[in-house]
Amino acid sequence: MKIILFGANGMVGQGVRECLLAEDVDLVRTIGRTPVAQANGKLKQVVHPDLLDYRAIEDEMKGFDACFFCLGVSSVGMSEEEYTRVTHDFTLAAASTLARLNPQMTFVYVTGAGTDSTGQGRTMWARVKGRTENELLRLPFKAAYMLRPGFIQPLHGIRSRTRLYRLLYPLAEPLLPLIRRLFPNTVLTTESIGRAMLEISKNTPSRMAVSTVMGRPLLIISLMRLAGTSMSDDKRALASPIGLRNSSLRISPG
Repeated sequence: MKIILFGANGMVGQGVRECLLAEDVDLVRTIGRTPVAQANGKLKQVVHPDLLDYRAIEDEMKGFDACFFCLGVSSVGMSEEEYTRVTHDFTLAAASTLARLNPQMTFVYVTGAGTDSTGQGRTMWARVKGRTENELLRLPFKAAYMLRPGFIQPLHGIRSRTRLYRLLYPLAEPLLPLIRRLFPNTVLTTESIGRAMLEISKNTPSRMAVSTVMGRPLLIISLMRLAGTSMSDDKRALASPIGLRNSSLRISPG
């Protein structure tokens, strides 16, 4: 399996570790403006300064089975125009290129809990994320999935590049066991997200199960291999923090 990864230096993107550990992954190619500080025989890097134009490196973007798009920024202090450029324009520039070069690819986009699928709401970041999701789902990939994690706990020395988050995580860490008990659907780790992305990219819609949680239909991935958890545990884990949407699968409640 060959995977192309964007945002490898970010907190979620550093889940590239999970890709490199997987026996059935032959190649992980990262594309970004700065190199990844990690050495592995499976890892190949492309440093590319223009995230709106990929014509110069298209040959290096061909022949991939999946894309994990983890590039993102906090909207704090940004105008809607600035946030749209990074969140929407960068994403669609890469995705439209990949859809043309790899139509059989599975595209996995890490977005966020609270994303506004109407693209018309009052919250700026949620509105921009929603428009981005909707346009991704219209691209001619084999499958496209939108992952909406809630609180993400970094593991294995991974750190957020956002200063505010770096300050908040040490304060929140002692409270995580209590938060997990009170709100079991709100906390995921960088490791579990990395493994979930891998599992999603390996499965086809025919191998997905459909479940309705809190009145909303969700795709429930068979993640029993991930941590030895029961399917009921997996459903609870995916119910709130990760919402999955698939353009090629019609889902009806019940």
